[in-house]
Amino acid sequence: MPDTGLKRSPKFQKGALVQLVKDIVGVVPNVIPFQYNPEKLSHSLTPWNPFEVDQRQRGSQAPTVQPFDPKESFNLTLELDATDDLEDGNPVTVATGIADRLAALKKLTLPTQGPIGDLVASARALAGKASEQAMRPTVPVVLFVWGPSRILPVRVTSFSVDETLFSPTLHPIQATVTLGLEVLTPDAFKCQSELTADLAIAAYNFTKLQEDALAVAHIAKNVDAIRGLLPF
Repeated sequence: MPDTGLKRSPKFQKGALVQLVKDIVGVVPNVIPFQYNPEKLSHSLTPWNPFEVDQRQRGSQAPTVQPFDPKESFNLTLELDATDDLEDGNPVTVATGIADRLAALKKLTLPTQGPIGDLVASARALAGKASEQAMRPTVPVVLFVWGPSRILPVRVTSFSVDETLFSPTLHPIQATVTLGLEVLTPDAFKCQSELTADLAIAAYNFTKLQEDALAVAHIAKNVDAIRGLLPF
């Protein structure tokens, strides 16, 4: 963080994406801390609209009906730069630039058996050996961590990369990654009974508890203004 001249300048927390991967050795988190926190975070809610329901099929809907939590999504842009690590002589960065960080981010969009499981599967495929059993591909749960009061399970819905500078071996050393994230509610884990699902539900409920507490604090702070708002 740049020197502001203030001795008590706050230390900013880094945001992160944490993929909860069920590996052959247990749950192995794929933690991707943000090198630089995004300057802008777009957040949208899409409530269920009863007026868009085909009334001929399902009958009249009450205008206040909300059968499930609104669809919630985030959009953010991450800046990746290898300059500092190159100056420090980090061997991985010297060899591959930021390719390792891009590979970790790409993992968020792919079905996986975990870092070790994928490595074993790739080695078997390279040796011409098929998997011993058919498996349904699944994408592990990702936790979007944005400070201590916002930790949400999400699914990556969009992923794009602009690579802008390259090393002599054509590994990227600067890039911009744009991500779309959709929040997963506890309903998404109804049929799952495993540790990763339990952690996702706990994170969602914890964040909602923080939001409820903030809403109550807002009402208490503005009780005088609310009192004179309505004429009845």
